[in-house]
Amino acid sequence: MVAFRAAPWRLCCAGLRVRRQRILVSGFEPFAGEAVNPSKALVETLRDISINGVDLHTLVLPVVRGAADDALLAAIEALSPSHVLMFGEAGGRAQITPERVAINMDDYRIADNAGHQPRGEPVVRDGPVGYFSTLPIDAMVAAMNRVGLDAAVSNTAGTFLCNRVFYRTMHHLSFPARETRAGFVHLPYLHEQVPSGLCASPSMSLQLLVDAALQMIQVLARP
Repeated sequence: MVAFRAAPWRLCCAGLRVRRQRILVSGFEPFAGEAVNPSKALVETLRDISINGVDLHTLVLPVVRGAADDALLAAIEALSPSHVLMFGEAGGRAQITPERVAINMDDYRIADNAGHQPRGEPVVRDGPVGYFSTLPIDAMVAAMNRVGLDAAVSNTAGTFLCNRVFYRTMHHLSFPARETRAGFVHLPYLHEQVPSGLCASPSMSLQLLVDAALQMIQVLARP
């Protein structure tokens, strides 16, 4: 559920009231038989971290077509955040990858947690082909790289729930147009998801994912 925190105002040194950045961060529950999801673990960890200048709200989404995007859009309506930072798992990737674009396509290689498996269906009927992220993804990647974190911009968010939630969020924020900026970031597996061995998939520690998320949030919090 959404975690509500203190009112988003602070006093600056000149005595003026300055609005804090209200950032909504989302992740997903485990899916495909996994016991954990790095995005859920990350969001649950961020929930307990205080970030200067940021009014942080967190949300874990079900891996269910329709229910996931509806839950996130409801949170956006309730909170009116300045930014929406969505996270999801991309098993097999070696880097933390902010996504450039969401496409209007549901084409699931596997079923979601409710058994839905659309093939070749639009996310939004008659919607645009795609939406670009409105987050400063190049600056986010640069901030992570500067502190030694392996990150790169990705040009494909896939066609599963991650892309669907990304696309519906951008569509929702576009009609009517709003000031909220939003985007999606894919995460590698956590170490505990990957068996040891020469053919093991790439993975990262939860601490590295938290460090990366904090770097990205600090970029978003800049005036």
